[in-house]
Amino acid sequence: MGLLVSRVLSCRDSSLLEPQPEAIAGASYIPGSRKRKRNSLEELATSSNVHGPQNQGMYPHQVLNYIYWKRVKISSNDAYQNLFLDGHDSDIKIRALGRTWCLHKVFLCQSGYFANILKGTWRESHHGVINLIIKNEDIDTRSLHFVFGALYRDADLSITPLEVPQVLAAACLLRVDRVIQQCEGIMKETINRNTVCSYYLAAETYRLKAVKTRCFEWLLCNLMVHPSVALYKEVDLKLMYLLALSSDLLVMQKEIDVYTTLKIWMFLYLNPCWNGTMKQLLQHANNWLSTHMAYVDNISFLESEEGLIFQPVFKKLRFQHIICDLTSTTILEQDRLIPMAWLSPIYKQQWLTLLRTQEYGVIGPQVINEQELEECTMRCGTMIPKDGRYTWKWSFGRLGFPLRVTFTRQCVILRQRCQRCDGSACHNHIRNVIFRITLVCFDSNKRVTFRKTTGYKILTFEYKEEQIVMKLDSDVLTFPMCIFCNFLFVNLGNAENK
Repeated sequence: MGLLVSRVLSCRDSSLLEPQPEAIAGASYIPGSRKRKRNSLEELATSSNVHGPQNQGMYPHQVLNYIYWKRVKISSNDAYQNLFLDGHDSDIKIRALGRTWCLHKVFLCQSGYFANILKGTWRESHHGVINLIIKNEDIDTRSLHFVFGALYRDADLSITPLEVPQVLAAACLLRVDRVIQQCEGIMKETINRNTVCSYYLAAETYRLKAVKTRCFEWLLCNLMVHPSVALYKEVDLKLMYLLALSSDLLVMQKEIDVYTTLKIWMFLYLNPCWNGTMKQLLQHANNWLSTHMAYVDNISFLESEEGLIFQPVFKKLRFQHIICDLTSTTILEQDRLIPMAWLSPIYKQQWLTLLRTQEYGVIGPQVINEQELEECTMRCGTMIPKDGRYTWKWSFGRLGFPLRVTFTRQCVILRQRCQRCDGSACHNHIRNVIFRITLVCFDSNKRVTFRKTTGYKILTFEYKEEQIVMKLDSDVLTFPMCIFCNFLFVNLGNAENK
């Protein structure tokens, strides 16, 4: 019969530190009210004579290690079934959340939480019961049972992705590193729209930096590319603020579509019981907002009592790239969601920038400062459904110049398109643009399988000039594929970009 590995049956001295206040907060110890019957573990201890004079200096975990490895041979499966599930030879009880577990000190000492408690009481008296008062709502009896059971097993116990946040919470409370590592591994491999938000919150709470980063990257890639009612319902205010802020957010279409995404997310936040499809969502959100604003005069929705909490999120929209388009500006005006006090200064600055550009023939940005670009670039994107040659145009209003984009399996090409120059900023002179192009492919589980980016670069265009901006290896491309771009046409010193 296989032996239970030594890490399960012993504790190192370094883990047996004096209990800290936070380590034992919420726990109380209840001595047994009557003399306990000697169990087989105690009989083994007596027969082993570990309490003899030669062993008086041994630490408790050394005594237990000696007992088990000299006298007891037991498999991991037997330990789990007979000792944990059946409670045979239990020498301590743990009570928490209305349930009692009959456990064993030798196994509990693998938990940093209980190792401190057991060292502090072992030499003085053998308390029979420990009451745990747990205030963390993420921890339930199921997650506690899992963590306790893991102390009796060599191999990891199976756990479903949806159970991971609760198990992680219990493992962090009890300080069981092996279970924490198991949870971290599962989270990294099972990020999807059903788990990403709960994983992100758990990783932030329990300081799993790598998991938090992966969840955030998944959201940046999927929030607008693969929208979902269920997903939008799970995104909280703080997380949406960070997503809306990021220049790495993969935006489908243009900046006005970020506004639309925030609008439907806000609707779901205020109406969590709404059930419907993504196709129905925008119309319902527009109808709800229109009905609400029919009873409000002189202020926008974000200035109302109900809308105040959303102001920080909507302030991260890049309005300078929305109001350069008449259709987008009309949507903002009709919705009355955004305060005019936000928009009026942007209207003014955009007009002044246009006049400067026309008057002085401004070339455009000449220095790349990625920290400043984080909140300034226009974000846009589109889907390439299948292999082939595709050409489309992106117009950026009179402050920019029209670009024609061509995609093939070999390269991505940008070309300055011709446009009428009467009253516009597009004259027959050299123009600079800061750009970043990113290609992304997804698998059926919405996970990124391919990603390539140019990074931020400055491109100088002469009139109607065409330039290759990204070369591709046709062998690694899969379809459908998404192409995303960040552009900046004016100097960052202009106030409208800040």
